[in-house]
Amino acid sequence: MSAPFSVSIDNGIAELVFDHPPVNAFDCQGWAAIAAELRRLGDEPAVRVILIRAEGRGFCAGVDIKELAADGNLIVAVNKGNYDSFKAVHRNPKPVIIAVHGFVLGGGIGLCGAADILVASDCASFGVPEVDRGAMGGGAHLQRLFPVQKVRHMYFTGEPIDAAEAYRLGAVERVVPRAELREAALEIARKIAAKSPAMIALAKEALTGIEDGNLEDKYRWEQGFTLEAYRSLDSQEARDSFVEKRGAQFNG
Repeated sequence: MSAPFSVSIDNGIAELVFDHPPVNAFDCQGWAAIAAELRRLGDEPAVRVILIRAEGRGFCAGVDIKELAADGNLIVAVNKGNYDSFKAVHRNPKPVIIAVHGFVLGGGIGLCGAADILVASDCASFGVPEVDRGAMGGGAHLQRLFPVQKVRHMYFTGEPIDAAEAYRLGAVERVVPRAELREAALEIARKIAAKSPAMIALAKEALTGIEDGNLEDKYRWEQGFTLEAYRSLDSQEARDSFVEKRGAQFNG
């Protein structure tokens, strides 16, 4: 199976580009491949900065719900793939810039919440539909982007926020037209790549170390609730109704 992304390295900048139609939603193997590649790039001496972006209708729709609807036991492998991918961004020794457009959902939120710098197109929107998909997770990373009450509103209602609001709340460094997104992200990446790799590595480690709490431990806590959720009939109904494109009938 080919990887759901492409990678190139030029002048110290590694570009990892999601390209998995129709919506850049990844199965457990896809998430595992993303994590492995990010770790490899972090260890690659020729790489000074990593840029993650996407082709297609949106940045990332998260996990492949159809895979989980067919076999709920795969949630364990999906959880591991998500955990490893988000950690590979947050704990990467190289700065990670993410450039987003269109929808940023579920696992896409996890990646963005783990990143060092975000750039968004003016068409981008950020959302966590987990509750409507019978799952949990993403709150820790969302809370790294937005204030606590905003996170809870987004989580409980499933309502997304747009790029302008994300910028107002301080999560996004720049908002630009879609056609200018890649160049805007590369402009920042070039500035970082021109600096001392040793100093940037120390800076990232220092900044990560002074964050409140441990992001990976917080996400691990959330994942336990995802497993608990998957034991309920409502969780299966949420996934089935999504795949079958019908209204969900919950038992409470």
